[in-house]
Amino acid sequence: MALDAEIKEQLGQYLQLLESEIVLQAQLKDDANSQKVKAFLQEIVAMSPMISLEEKELSRTPSFRIAKKGQESGVEFAGLPLGHEFTSFILALLQVSGRPPKVEADIVKRIQAIDEPMQFETYVSLTCHNCPDVVQAFNIMSVVNPNISHTMVEGGMFKNEVESKGIMSVPTVYKDGKAFTSGRASIEQLLDLITGPLKEEAFDDKDIFDVLVIGGGPAGNSAAIYAARKGVKTGLLAETMGGQVMETVGIENMIGTPYVEGPQLMAQVEEHTKSYSVDIMKAQRAKSIQKTDLVEVELDSGAHLKAKTAVLALGAKWRKINVPGEEEFFNKGVTYCPHCDGPLFTDKKVAVIGGGNSGLEAAIDLAGLASHVYVLEFLPELKADKILQDRVEALDNITILTNVATKEIIGHDHVEGLRYSDRTTNEEHLLDLEGVFVQIGLVPSTDWLKDSGLALNEKGEIIVAKDGATNIPAIFAAGDCTDSAYKQIIISMGSGATAALGAFDYLIRN
Repeated sequence: MALDAEIKEQLGQYLQLLESEIVLQAQLKDDANSQKVKAFLQEIVAMSPMISLEEKELSRTPSFRIAKKGQESGVEFAGLPLGHEFTSFILALLQVSGRPPKVEADIVKRIQAIDEPMQFETYVSLTCHNCPDVVQAFNIMSVVNPNISHTMVEGGMFKNEVESKGIMSVPTVYKDGKAFTSGRASIEQLLDLITGPLKEEAFDDKDIFDVLVIGGGPAGNSAAIYAARKGVKTGLLAETMGGQVMETVGIENMIGTPYVEGPQLMAQVEEHTKSYSVDIMKAQRAKSIQKTDLVEVELDSGAHLKAKTAVLALGAKWRKINVPGEEEFFNKGVTYCPHCDGPLFTDKKVAVIGGGNSGLEAAIDLAGLASHVYVLEFLPELKADKILQDRVEALDNITILTNVATKEIIGHDHVEGLRYSDRTTNEEHLLDLEGVFVQIGLVPSTDWLKDSGLALNEKGEIIVAKDGATNIPAIFAAGDCTDSAYKQIIISMGSGATAALGAFDYLIRN
């Protein structure tokens, strides 16, 4: 298959950065998929004298390993690394050639300390924007530590393998042939799963922060940047860098940037934050917060952090429908990401719960893959914009069910159906289907604040003043976890800056 001219031009620039000669060791046969992979590899080889292609016996057909000439490697790709995984392929080329991966020194030390052989496989779909984070993390581990090997498995070319293992959500990771984890995760979170979380002692050397930001999304990074620019000691504690924006594929309302994808935007934001003196503590979750003479934050690990002020930028998470079967079949047919998991439901019947913009956008995307899509809306009318409703009406494999209540998701080892009731007649109905995509909005990530003394509204949002101040002195809040009227990326960024300036103003007055 041929790469387009623009991609080839960009790739050519990256290939000039190769540190040493690379061999693409491929297991190929005469089947159609092998020919696609062969054509792709031949095109790459033709672009650089530093790259060659040779046959190699590997565990899957078609697949290939990226190796430095004359050396072994643990980085493999089964299938075509295109779509969102093309970046994973480029980075693997550079890193295997000897170009250092962009990770902190303490992460490299943790990887190098793994002293037992481990073989990882990550099942992906090429439309999944969460998968590259996991693929790239394991590829880095494989480059840094020869005890570790990793194979990206493209689900479209290995459907039989995906179905035999019952994989219904991506990314799904297997370790030494056994299910290990699924869903988006950072390299820090994956290391925690492999080696155990950082111990309490790892935080013993932390001094008192002037501003401690909790949250790694748009609001949190904005707050950290604004605080650091004031020259005060700033920390940023994040369970996941990037926040909810990492789940967003296309962003067209970021002023000054006509189009950007969520992961790309937040990668740029993180680099911006790192350009300042900010102590970033990743894969760490706050457990409690209280105000004494200082603001004290306890982490899940048992560690304690102290600060003169804090900015809570906790973001939001997917709202659940809270019916029987939702938890039991999570990642077994119940999912919250149509872009990631949609291809796994090709030619199958699925349901989308929610008739707002996100619900209809999901239904439109899924209609191109699934045999039929049912949209279930609790209210008598759809809430989505008319332009989306018009697009849905034009598709003959979407059925809209309004004024209905989802009662139960049923199945055995995976989703097999959904039971709902008509809210007018109270009659119950059963839909035979294999996938349920929940799209009913977000809830603030404030559960852990219930006993903190912070004032929350009936939605669980933190009530804030114009400067981001909460009802507790020295504690500020910003973004989707607050009672702001609108939840948008650009608004979260602005509120993060406001809260940081409010915290700085508090510091100089106290």
